[in-house]
Amino acid sequence: MDILRFATAGSVDDGKSTLIGRLLYDTKTVFSDQIDAVERVSREHGDEHVNLALLTDGLRAEREQGITIDVAYRYFATPRRKFIIADTPGHVQYTRNMVTGASTADLALVLVDARKGVLEQSRRHAFLATLLQVPHLVLCVNKMDLVGYSQDVYDAIHREFTAFAAKLRVPDLAIIPMSALNGDNVVTRSQEMPWYEGTSLLHHLENLHVASDRNLIDVRFPVQYVVRPQSDTWHDYRGYAGQVAGGVLRKGDQVMVLPSGFTSTIKSVETADGEVEEAYPPMSVTVRLEDDIDVSRGDMICRPTNAPNVSQDIDAMVCWMDETAPLRVGGKYFIKHTTRSARTIVKQLNYRLDVNTLHRDENAQALALNEIGRVQLRTTQPLMCDTYGRNRTTGGFILVDEATNRTVAAGMISDQAA
Repeated sequence: MDILRFATAGSVDDGKSTLIGRLLYDTKTVFSDQIDAVERVSREHGDEHVNLALLTDGLRAEREQGITIDVAYRYFATPRRKFIIADTPGHVQYTRNMVTGASTADLALVLVDARKGVLEQSRRHAFLATLLQVPHLVLCVNKMDLVGYSQDVYDAIHREFTAFAAKLRVPDLAIIPMSALNGDNVVTRSQEMPWYEGTSLLHHLENLHVASDRNLIDVRFPVQYVVRPQSDTWHDYRGYAGQVAGGVLRKGDQVMVLPSGFTSTIKSVETADGEVEEAYPPMSVTVRLEDDIDVSRGDMICRPTNAPNVSQDIDAMVCWMDETAPLRVGGKYFIKHTTRSARTIVKQLNYRLDVNTLHRDENAQALALNEIGRVQLRTTQPLMCDTYGRNRTTGGFILVDEATNRTVAAGMISDQAA
């Protein structure tokens, strides 16, 4: 059974947490004692309906303020598929949380309140989803019950958002009218909106084809660990463990190890259950080679005729996540890219991007918390990387503060400098 990862986004009070609560509630993935606790808290707060948002908003501050602050991960399954949900905050000051939740998502749900229509934050979240190369986007027009399930309201929002999405080059867009509070078009089709001819949200999530979103062309295997069992039985065993980041690995394939450039042939591809015919993203496997060549953690196994870019000069978009100090030119950090770590310096800040207007401020001197900009980095060791648009794994990285070991930025490689 495959897994679909999706992130929710939207303005404050658009009903993201309520929608997730409804999905969990209607698919019977919450325990009865959790339901009892939510019903009790709802009564204490004087809520007219059971507040399903409390199933995801677990922090006390979230419950008191009625907002989502941290990324809440929830898991549920249906007979067709398993799901991992990242419930991300809507506030501008939590942009970094949105970036964190969407960075590994196959799909982004952007919610809008039918009464308010497409807001600035709706556009910002849709832009961030496309910046992070999330391949599928669903606009949930929520709270349709509060506008009398009006088709005219839905059509106006549909037209406005479709026109905006055309500028962002969204690969796949679905727009679904719903009421998370009442369950309309969430798990089952609504009787209140006979004019809507599409599917419910859950049906869309269950039947979305995501296997083709993986890059199965460029073989990319970052080595995480060298397997050398110290026993008489396995004295000549040498394997390289890691997660396939791209392409398909098969026994007999010619491969090259970077950065050394040595070539060999795959002897076998193994999992915990034994040898397999082939491995593809995101499988975790051990690869054995025919030749005893020098391979260690941080190296990349690829095809001799299809190698990633090997460079110490990185051109990337970064989202700054540190509230204590801004990113400045000359700043030094650790960079973690796939299984490889190095030190890096910020050589240049090309521009700061206003995610609301898409305006580029080329005079910016720094990036503050939650700001996004394009930078030039120079690393102490070469990185084996692709552009983020080609491969989200080999095109993404994080920056870590050398003194505190705190993650201060997430980056997406846009284009490698020569």
